[in-house]
Amino acid sequence: MRRKYAALFTALLTTTMATPALADDQSASATAPADDQLQQDRERNINTEDYHTLPGIVVTADYVDDLNLVANKSILEGDELTQELEPQIGEMLTKLPGVSATSFTPGASRPVLRGFQGRRILVLNDGLGTIDVSTSSADHAVTVEPLLLERIEVLQGPTTLLFGGNALGGAVNSIDKRIPRNRLEDEPFHLDVLGSFASAANERSVGASLDFALGDNLVFHVDGNYRNTDDLEVGGFVLSPELRAEQLEIAAEETEEGNFEEAEEAQELAELRNRIPNTATETYSFGGGLSWFGDGGMFGVSVSYFDSDYGVPARPGAEHAHGDEDHDDDHDHDDDHDHDDHDDDHDHDHENVTIGLEQVKVDFRGEIDLQGFFQKLTLRGSYADFEQIEFEGDEVGTVFTNQGIEARAELVQADRGGWRGASGIQYSFSDFSAVGAEAFVPPNETSQFGIFTVQEYTTGNFDIEGALRVDFVNSDVQDRGDDPRFANFVDVLGINRDFTSVSGALGFGYFFDEGAKIGINLSRSERAPAPEELFSNGPHIATQAFEVGNPDFDTERSMGGEIYLQIERPTWQFGVTAYYNDFENFLIDVPTGEEEDGLPVFQFIQNDAEFYGFEAQGSVLLARAGDFNFTADTVVDYTRASLDGLGPVPRIPPLRVLGGLEAQSDSITGRVEVEWFDDQERNANFETETEGFTLVNAQVAWKPMGPNGNVTLLASANNIFDVVGRRAASFTKDFAPLAGRDFRVSARMSF
Repeated sequence: MRRKYAALFTALLTTTMATPALADDQSASATAPADDQLQQDRERNINTEDYHTLPGIVVTADYVDDLNLVANKSILEGDELTQELEPQIGEMLTKLPGVSATSFTPGASRPVLRGFQGRRILVLNDGLGTIDVSTSSADHAVTVEPLLLERIEVLQGPTTLLFGGNALGGAVNSIDKRIPRNRLEDEPFHLDVLGSFASAANERSVGASLDFALGDNLVFHVDGNYRNTDDLEVGGFVLSPELRAEQLEIAAEETEEGNFEEAEEAQELAELRNRIPNTATETYSFGGGLSWFGDGGMFGVSVSYFDSDYGVPARPGAEHAHGDEDHDDDHDHDDDHDHDDHDDDHDHDHENVTIGLEQVKVDFRGEIDLQGFFQKLTLRGSYADFEQIEFEGDEVGTVFTNQGIEARAELVQADRGGWRGASGIQYSFSDFSAVGAEAFVPPNETSQFGIFTVQEYTTGNFDIEGALRVDFVNSDVQDRGDDPRFANFVDVLGINRDFTSVSGALGFGYFFDEGAKIGINLSRSERAPAPEELFSNGPHIATQAFEVGNPDFDTERSMGGEIYLQIERPTWQFGVTAYYNDFENFLIDVPTGEEEDGLPVFQFIQNDAEFYGFEAQGSVLLARAGDFNFTADTVVDYTRASLDGLGPVPRIPPLRVLGGLEAQSDSITGRVEVEWFDDQERNANFETETEGFTLVNAQVAWKPMGPNGNVTLLASANNIFDVVGRRAASFTKDFAPLAGRDFRVSARMSF
């Protein structure tokens, strides 16, 4: 792998290392706690204990907790994080309000927030981008290892402007411990171990992290993990009814023509059930970090390596049936596009497609204690060298590389009479290349420089909240001369585009009392077009289309708002949010009616669009019996999205209702839940209908050494009735359903 920017990174790292920083421990909260009984109930809730977290640890942007800017912030940590453990971060979050997943394959799944995916969702690691190629196509994995995380935050609303102006749907921030943030005050070392087994894919996984002190001012960290899975088992037919009918029709046609071998193969595909071929995965990673702590600050650096190999399930009727090209999977390419008129010569001889990727990453973090108007300065930076090879059998198909750097500096204000906030700058640069038969985006370099501020003022029962961000983006197509590998892109080679996007948000909140708040957030957002939207010109097999960009696009603009109500009482809690977004220049590709290379041509256009919906969640204490509290909870969410004059936006999750009953004591928590998904009948052209389904799950967590013990055992049974479920947000829903009945056991220890 190339190290083109090592000198630039070294210079930046050296400059940053010259400045120490503060390990700050802010914990102020704008919402007062409930009464003593409720607080005691929470303290003994083993689902909220964070076994990874050392005392006094802070989240990525600790002022996000202090500010009240997030009307919707969901957090997954502790036992709950372990209970929802999955190979990909997208699958871990699907029970949170407003969250679904792309579910392309067990090895690649990104979050979907309020119907948005791809580049309209930021997936972050400790506040910075992951520097991979996961935003460019749905079959590309995110280089975040769930086994090593201590916390995941789902952010929506004004606070997302801290991290990027293009986070129109929200941001998912994953937090690990590779850079130690605290001294080990009361122990010479701290060890965490987590192991898990799941039956649906015969998943075996283990992860461990160790922190130990090197004198009074240094803390060293080392971690590693390994995961291996077999092909995924499902609850019935692998193909959807539409694809089964298509394969049966092919079998009949081939039989009539005397092609009995082809007919038999089509018949076998139609009858395929219980297991999705070519979905096995193998992933491992390891890393180390070192932090220095002084009287007025701290600085830390880490180095990590990530490696993953996984299969991509084949779509019947497609020559390669995999989405490997650079493509913004939220650019609303009509789900799978169903460009599968079984006219691809019924190519059953193609090799299995597998993906092998690796990333070397260096991170740094610093905090400096300040006096006066600003409380502290936080510095954060990352450099990564990423390579992904897509194999067809043993042959190399397409090679993706991405070398990038990202850095940010934030000044956090001291609280002055109810006024507080944070301001900063952010810079990122990436050098992207795709070379191979299905590289449909030319080599390009993208740079972004952003300036942002987030402010809050509290007076009496009122909150006034605001955020502003300006981004300067440059996309430059590299001129590769007469290189025949880039013949498709001769019209865009050498093109350079500059964009300036301005995004802002304003919020008002009113506290009825210590546990109830109502508010409204208004926003205006802009997003610069991605390189694949500007410069694409080639076959994108994930969408079964030949996609054509337009280098003359303008920024995508959105005006939106949300109204929310949050109530917290001693025995019940409730929250609801309704949201609306109106888009101008919404980027989407639409069919032209032409064909190229045997695929229908889809041209990117800009069109008006609207998204609206709601999220609600609540819980109530039903009874107390002995040491147990019995509670009921529910989550409901719905999104509706339309394109002006073109019909529904594709791949939008349907109405979803989740209800659970839980029994909880100091050492044991048991839970049963039912999750119901409605049919998705609002479909774009070439998109198939998604049938509704219902999942029934059960979980139990036990602390055998008592509530303060360092051992937790967890067990769950998911999809107990082994139903076939297909996500409407997934490109592969018609030939890669969700896991069938799955029994999972996990154990975690902390010393």
